[in-house]
Amino acid sequence: MRYLNIALIVMLAMLQYDLWAGDGSMSSVWQLQHSIKNQHAENDRLKARNDALAAEVDDLKSGLSAIEERARSELGMIKKDETFIQIVNNKK
Repeated sequence: MRYLNIALIVMLAMLQYDLWAGDGSMSSVWQLQHSIKNQHAENDRLKARNDALAAEVDDLKSGLSAIEERARSELGMIKKDETFIQIVNNKK
């Protein structure tokens, strides 16, 4: 009977080791869940950026006003008989 108890305790210890420290252990599951959470956040951020870029592309394809606005803001282009005034914000 004593050997049976020792054998059961050893088997229980081996199962507990696999649960807490072996492959597929609880700590690795927690790390994977944390990685998945971070990846979902990154995916959401990138999806928002892609949606904004897609909206900008659609806007550029659909009309000339968006192209004119972009040329004015990024390239500093002005029409004939216009005065260009640039406002610079000094944020410190």
